Amino acid sequence: MSKAVIALAAVFVVVGAVGLGVWRDRHARELPPGIARGNGRLEATEIDVGAKYGGRITEVLVYEGDDVVPGQPLLRIDTSEEQAQLQNIDAELKRARESLDYAGQMLRVARHDLELARNIFRRSSRLVEQAAVSAEKLDRDRTELSNAVARLDAAQSRIGEAEAGIDAVAAEKRRIESVIKESVLLAPREARVLYKLSEPGEVLPRGGKALTLIDLNDVYMILYLGEAEAGQAAIGGEARIVLDALPDLPLPARLVFVSPKAQFTPKQVETSSERQKLMFRLKAQVDPEFLRAHRGLVKPGMPGVAYVKLSPEASWPPLHR
Repeated sequence: MSKAVIALAAVFVVVGAVGLGVWRDRHARELPPGIARGNGRLEATEIDVGAKYGGRITEVLVYEGDDVVPGQPLLRIDTSEEQAQLQNIDAELKRARESLDYAGQMLRVARHDLELARNIFRRSSRLVEQAAVSAEKLDRDRTELSNAVARLDAAQSRIGEAEAGIDAVAAEKRRIESVIKESVLLAPREARVLYKLSEPGEVLPRGGKALTLIDLNDVYMILYLGEAEAGQAAIGGEARIVLDALPDLPLPARLVFVSPKAQFTPKQVETSSERQKLMFRLKAQVDPEFLRAHRGLVKPGMPGVAYVKLSPEASWPPLHR
C-alpha cells in the first residue's frame, strides 16, 4: 500500500470523526418541544460569620475545608475583661439587694411610727376637748403626724429606687453574659469552611468577618432565557443541570426564581449574540437530597448547562431523565 493511499485513508478518518462530532453536537442542540436551556456555573450560598461585639481571638477551632454542623463552635474571643466585669456586677447586685432589704426595714419602721403618731394625735384631740392637754401639745402631735407621713413616703420612694437599682444591675449583668456568650462564634447551619479570615491573636472589630462558610446543600445555577422561553417558565418547574465534568450525571433541580425584568446578560454568558440581547435571569436550585448523596462530586464553580421544562407535559431527552 502506497503512502498516498495511507494518507488519504487518514484524511477520511479525520473527516469522519469531525463529521460525527458535528452531527452529535447538532443532535444534542436539538431539544424536544417544551425544553429550554442556558449555560452557567454552579454557585452555592456563602455565609460570612462575624463577631457581634469584637475582641481578641484566642482560638480558631476549624480549618478551611472542614465540614461543620449547626451550633458547632468555630472561634473563641477573649472575655477576661467581661469576666472581671461580671464579678463586679455580682458584688453590685449583692449591695443593691442589701439596700432593698434595708429600705424594707425602714418602711416597716415608718409605718409603725405613722400608726403611733395617728394614735397620739387622736388622743390629744379628745383631751383638748376635755381641757386635759394644751393646744400647743395638740399642734406638736399634729406636726409629728405630718412628719410620720412624709417619712413613710420617703421610705416607699427608697423601696422603688432600690428595686430600680436591682433591675439596672441585673440588666447590665445580662448584657455582659450576652457578650460572653457571643464570644464563641457558632456555625449557623450545616456548611463547609470556605475561607478562614482571621488567626489567633488578631483583634476583630465589632461586626468583623472571621470565617466564610459555604452551604453545599444550597447549590444553584443562574441561567438566562429569552422572553418567549422565560414567559413559559414557572417557579417550581422541573430543571436538569448537566455539568461539563459530569455529562452522564444530570443534576435534578427546580426553578426557584424567574426575574420579572429583562436585562443584558453578563460577560460570562458564552455567546456574544446572547450577551447583546435582553434576557431574563432564572435560578435553578439543585435538589438537596441529591447533593447529600453526591457531596464529593458536585462543587461550586463547575460549568455546565441547565435545561428547563417550560411545560409539565414536556418529556426529558434520555440524557436528562
